[in-house]
Amino acid sequence: MPVSTGKKPSVLFVCIHNAGRSQMAAAWLTHLAGDRVEVRSAGSNPGEQVNPAAVAAMAEVGIDISAEVPKILTVDAVKESDVCITMGCGDTCPVFPGKRYLDWKLDDPAGQGVDAVRPIRDEIKTLVEGLIAEIAPSKPEATA
Repeated sequence: MPVSTGKKPSVLFVCIHNAGRSQMAAAWLTHLAGDRVEVRSAGSNPGEQVNPAAVAAMAEVGIDISAEVPKILTVDAVKESDVCITMGCGDTCPVFPGKRYLDWKLDDPAGQGVDAVRPIRDEIKTLVEGLIAEIAPSKPEATA
C-alpha cells in the first residue's frame, strides 16, 4: 500500500468484543511503530473490559494495556482507516473503496489463562512487525 500522500497510515484492528486480540494488536503497533502509524481498535459488540489474561501477557513484555477500554466499531472508524484488520473472529467491517482489508486468523484468548495467551500475543507481534515493514518502514528517506 503506497503511502505517498504525506499523511501517516492508519490501521483499525477489529474483533467482536475488542477485549483481547485487537487490543493486543493495537498495543503492539503503537509500541513498535510509535507515531509513524495512527492506531485504532474496536468491536461490533464490545466487552465490559479488556481480557485480564491479555493485560497480563502484554505486561510481561513491558506494554501496559490495563487502562484500555473496549470500543464500539463505527463506520467513521473504518472510513478514517487505511487498513482494516479483523482478527479471525468472524467480525466484519463496512467495505469502502480504497481500503485494505486483512483477516488475521488467531486463536481466541477469551476464557484462557496467560499461558494460552502468550503464543497469541507473540503471533500478533510477528504479524504487526510484517505490517509495519509494509506500511511504515522505520527508515524513511530523509528529505531536507
